[in-house]
Amino acid sequence: MPRRRRLRKIVAPPNFTGYKPYGVNHEKQESVELLYEEYEAIKLTDYDLLNHKEAADLMGISRPTFARIYESARRKIAAALVETKEIKAVYGNALLDKNWILCNNCHARFTIPKKMHHNACPLCTSDNLELLNYQKT
Repeated sequence: MPRRRRLRKIVAPPNFTGYKPYGVNHEKQESVELLYEEYEAIKLTDYDLLNHKEAADLMGISRPTFARIYESARRKIAAALVETKEIKAVYGNALLDKNWILCNNCHARFTIPKKMHHNACPLCTSDNLELLNYQKT
């Protein structure tokens, strides 16, 4: 029996439900399903410019697991672009975190997993932080 999969911590869901290629009329063509955790991996690495270790810590997973998720996301996006397929955002194996933190210097939104002991922004290392939507569990 395989191990139970840990949920991947996602700061916020994508702001889209899907993308369609422009100028292509494929009514019944298959689409590529981009999982929320794959979107988060692409966002943290390529948009927020975090390294794999920092991004894995924010998502609450190991670095090798993060690398596999990131590689899967890159392959799916490449396949969608080359094969002109629609990209759909699907929930996947994610845990949407309600305890968000806002950095008042760079305006990044993130969470700090329990195993991380320092309270600093992972992007600008500022300690000028504000709790957003704080809910006690």
